[in-house]
Amino acid sequence: MECFMEEIAIVLIPLLGTSLGAAMVFFLKGKMIPWLEKLLLGFASGVMIAASVWSLLIPSIEMAGEQGRNAWLPAAAGFLTGIVFLLLLDHVVPHVHGESEKTEGVAADFQKVTMLILAVTLHNLPEGMAVGVALAGALTENTGMTLAGAMVLSVGIAIQNFPEGAIISMPLRNVGISRGRAFCYGVLSGIVEPIGAAATILLAEQVVPVLPYLLAFAAGAMMYVVVDELIPEASSEKDTDIGTIGMAAGFVLMMVLDVAV
Repeated sequence: MECFMEEIAIVLIPLLGTSLGAAMVFFLKGKMIPWLEKLLLGFASGVMIAASVWSLLIPSIEMAGEQGRNAWLPAAAGFLTGIVFLLLLDHVVPHVHGESEKTEGVAADFQKVTMLILAVTLHNLPEGMAVGVALAGALTENTGMTLAGAMVLSVGIAIQNFPEGAIISMPLRNVGISRGRAFCYGVLSGIVEPIGAAATILLAEQVVPVLPYLLAFAAGAMMYVVVDELIPEASSEKDTDIGTIGMAAGFVLMMVLDVAV
């Protein structure tokens, strides 16, 4: 029972991070301070980069080696497939980022609120997959992965979800959405994470042979989000050094958590 509760917690912790971040809409008035937004975006990118390397790519390489495969092949193939997958979603799913008026993806007659939620949902999808794959590996014998490692990844993603939750809920206030609804929409954008994680866990026995590929796939998808969205937004206009400082702090924090635990 205790182990089952730990598994549930691992799945839900990232959503908690998003929800706490979205709750900032009740405490912050008006727009988020630009330098703070850059700091949070940089921090989120640093956490995701470190998680991609230590929690996903390195385990992928080690697992492939233990299975008697070419150690680097699953990591390289899975990583590139994850990049291509998010690239295709980015070009197909209609969405808009922050306060931008530029719509990305296919043309669709959606309200801006829907576009904003879809944008953050695209960010959260690979994170949910990453937690699910890590937990599936921990629940399966002879993978070398542990519940502690899955928990670290889950907590790391929750930490970087906090600024993402705030960054989605705050702009919604600027398009006439009430604080309560902005909070609910922010939480809604994170629902895809536990759903994606749970779906992966249910297929745990079937994914073992391709687990190294799936770990690297999740890493590639997360890195796409970092390079395509988070870093450019953290480095736009002025105060770009703030984003760099945030990235360094997030990277080191996630690296220490992963290695220490």
